[in-house]
Amino acid sequence: MIGSKITTKGQTTIPKKIRERLNLQAGDRVLFLEKDGEIVLQPITQTLRDRRGSVEPRKQPEDFNDVRDDVKKRVVERTSDG
Repeated sequence: MIGSKITTKGQTTIPKKIRERLNLQAGDRVLFLEKDGEIVLQPITQTLRDRRGSVEPRKQPEDFNDVRDDVKKRVVERTSDG
């Protein structure tokens, strides 16, 4: 069993044996997961940025100017007297 002290800012040091076991380096990110009433420390190996482009979009992105013009047109239609 390995312990660690919590500072007044809520920070703690992950003991060296744990860092080595999880292959954690300075700057790495970790998750704290609750499982069956216990907290589990898990390294974050991928971020959303790492996964960018791995999912094909359902449709092509729309042109922002076309969308904006369409919204303006509908607002005018709703607010006009006629």
